[in-house]
Amino acid sequence: MTLEMDPEVALAMAPIAAAAAAQTPPPVGDWETRRAAVDELIGTFTASWVPPADVTVTEHRATAADGSGIGMRLYRRDGDQPGSLAVYIHGGGMFLCSIDTHDPVCRVYTHLSGVPLLSVDFRFAPEHPYPSSVEDCYTALLWAAEHAAELGVDPDRIAVMGDSAGGGMAAGVALMARDRGAPALAAQILVYPMLDDRTTSPDPEIEPFAMWSTDDNITGWGCLLGDAAGGPDVPVYAAPSRETDLSGLPPAFIDVGQLDIFRNEDVDYAARLARAGVGVELQLYPGVPHAFEVFAPDAAVSRRAMAARTRALQAF
Repeated sequence: MTLEMDPEVALAMAPIAAAAAAQTPPPVGDWETRRAAVDELIGTFTASWVPPADVTVTEHRATAADGSGIGMRLYRRDGDQPGSLAVYIHGGGMFLCSIDTHDPVCRVYTHLSGVPLLSVDFRFAPEHPYPSSVEDCYTALLWAAEHAAELGVDPDRIAVMGDSAGGGMAAGVALMARDRGAPALAAQILVYPMLDDRTTSPDPEIEPFAMWSTDDNITGWGCLLGDAAGGPDVPVYAAPSRETDLSGLPPAFIDVGQLDIFRNEDVDYAARLARAGVGVELQLYPGVPHAFEVFAPDAAVSRRAMAARTRALQAF
């Protein structure tokens, strides 16, 4: 059976598909062209989301192990004191997007769930290759735990959350917290996470629909890991799918679209978490590509996905 895109999502994405068909994709490794194009595309779509009026944003800073300052934004729904908090890591293939492109997304998650989000302005590749980005995010997690009392947060109710590359880094931070003995995490919420640097062979059924292509993926991992990408010595904190022991990790929520090149690695990671005794919920959405809810927020499948993520945020 041939795969097909969800009709509502296909309609919303038709202008993007038409524009892409009229252009020649940049070659593998051309991160500059990709960064400019995708930042503009994602920023345009998320900027069209109506910002909730009941979310307050405050700026904070943490200091990384190498002395670098890490910016963070705390999103809190007015009047709420839920006692929980999610450290949010934005997506972008390891080398693009920003805390600004995902600002509307964080506002909406906070509005829908009532759970505060601490978004991390981490350094990304290729200007700052591994381990800068994931270490920055771990620094933000430590800051959240250390400042839990003044934030009104129960230190036992802190989670990590991220989308795409940010989902991969959230999984990496969960591994770090386990291996380093702190802080304890209540959950990991992984939205179509980028987990495996070995995803380098195009699936002919998925590639025609891919909003994040195999060439994009090879470029992203190359930015992060250089020549080590795809080789035998890739660290598990960079590519969590490389970890063979997934025991002792916090409960996981994972979602991914059927037309996403991350589908197989995400489903495999969920299955291996379950076999390791970790509580896991997997949502596999039919007929949708990577970042479907960004481009088609009003589609029924996007509303279902946002509702499920909201429930995951409220569950811990």
